[in-house]
Amino acid sequence: MMVGLQGSGKTTTSGKLANLLRKQGKKPLLVACDVYRPAAIKQLEVVGKQLNIPVFANEVSKDVVHIAKQAMSTAISKLNDVIILDTAGRLHIDEELMEELKNLKTNIKPHEILLVVDSMTGQDAVNVAEKFNEALGIDGVVLTKLDGDTRGGAALSVKKVTNRPIKFAATGEKLSDIEVFHPERMAGRILGMGDILSVIEKAEEAFDLEEAEKLEKQFKKKELDLDDYLAQLRQVKKMGSFSSLLKMIPGMNQIKDLKVDDKEFEKIEAIICSMTKKEKKDTRLLNASRRQRIAKGSGTTVQDINKFIKSFEMTQKMMKQMKNSKGGMRKMLNGIDENALKNFKF
Repeated sequence: MMVGLQGSGKTTTSGKLANLLRKQGKKPLLVACDVYRPAAIKQLEVVGKQLNIPVFANEVSKDVVHIAKQAMSTAISKLNDVIILDTAGRLHIDEELMEELKNLKTNIKPHEILLVVDSMTGQDAVNVAEKFNEALGIDGVVLTKLDGDTRGGAALSVKKVTNRPIKFAATGEKLSDIEVFHPERMAGRILGMGDILSVIEKAEEAFDLEEAEKLEKQFKKKELDLDDYLAQLRQVKKMGSFSSLLKMIPGMNQIKDLKVDDKEFEKIEAIICSMTKKEKKDTRLLNASRRQRIAKGSGTTVQDINKFIKSFEMTQKMMKQMKNSKGGMRKMLNGIDENALKNFKF
């Protein structure tokens, strides 16, 4: 049973949680129990459609207990093993909202009540958590918009006030941007120590082992071309935003002025997709007229293409040196300093 104030991200978080549970082998059913907010049911249905996860809704009834019981019967008949109730929220806590949630809890007896809290609201998030816990007795907390280290304070305060665990953290806008909350990893991020374990987990989830082995064999036989580069770029994109990944790498937050714009990678993808097969295989074919054609096709400029090709050729050179060097990656990284990282253009 998902509870929280209106605007905390409860509906989207319900979808994210369903998606996470499905990856763990579950068969979730989303249930629309917000019968007051305009388009709330439609929003959940859109989220469900994007994830290909079923949504139960009754647009006629205003009785949330009746809707939840109908959903339970549907789940049994459809063999859904997890039911996620997306309940109504308010702009502020009031008696009417709490009575409805208490009534739902008494009649449905959910195994868990998760409070969704917007971590950007700071002290307000703590007050909300305290009041919901007093009225309902929550089992855990989901923190949304936890994609910045400065919001770690909300996590510490909510845990202290409610004495309930923070179970999940939503770290971005994508429906895959949710993760199990690990307190020691959050502490590492706040202290600037990074969170390399989360990076590894994201990589294991995003990367296809067979595809990675296939690319490794290709690298041994030939030079990196733009088809290989694009394949790797798309694999890394599955892990989340590049800027959030960089924050998890130990030491990266200590390099001043190191900024990565995720839109730059979308631009690179458009540039590569606007090339012919021959051009992807051999960038030496890219004369002035070809670069103008690619710029028009990708919605970029010739300067963008020149900058990207220059950085790609530098990557090719690095890969070639790694392949021929006994020290490999370690030897290459030892030669890279902070200034090189700052000046590197993607």
